[in-house]
Amino acid sequence: MILTEQTTVPAAALPVVAFRDHLRLGTGFADEAAQDALLEELLRAALAAVEGRTGKVLLARSFLWQLTAWRGADRQPMPVAPVTALGPVKVVDAQAGETVMDPSVYRLEKDTHRPHLAAAGTALPAIPLGGKVEIGFEAGFGADWAAVPADLAQAVFLLAAHYHAHRSEAAFGDGGMPFGVTGLLERWRTVRLLGGGAR
Repeated sequence: MILTEQTTVPAAALPVVAFRDHLRLGTGFADEAAQDALLEELLRAALAAVEGRTGKVLLARSFLWQLTAWRGADRQPMPVAPVTALGPVKVVDAQAGETVMDPSVYRLEKDTHRPHLAAAGTALPAIPLGGKVEIGFEAGFGADWAAVPADLAQAVFLLAAHYHAHRSEAAFGDGGMPFGVTGLLERWRTVRLLGGGAR
């Protein structure tokens, strides 16, 4: 399985000004542009950490997902949530020949925690031996920061503030997230039962 981000979060979507206010930093200084660049980097790092811990995409982006086998014959759990739209789904054979799947044979089952690509009929199209399937999709709570759930937004701010406070240190001890951050993330984590089965 290979998941690739096709687009990145634009700088304009990041709440640099709100984060500056959260840190109670002053304004009007000569190095303000450099400071904003640092705040953006810290927000991006915290955003990536929160998304990695929860499996949730906070700000809208495009992805390409490559699989060599379906988890189930009729349904495939998506790797992140929330998925808002499916793009082209291609079956690629061992000789790199591509076949675009007819959108009428599959559908998106939306879910905040575990969306699925599901067969419209009894089964998803077969993946040839030595081949793969490529699934394009859009995911994220929204295009701007206002769309991010409040507790996840607060977790990003707290974690970015933690990074800011310790930015001159070589290491953060055991590498764990601050307790306040993990508490905010707990309800958003995907719980996998039965050894990560198809359902």
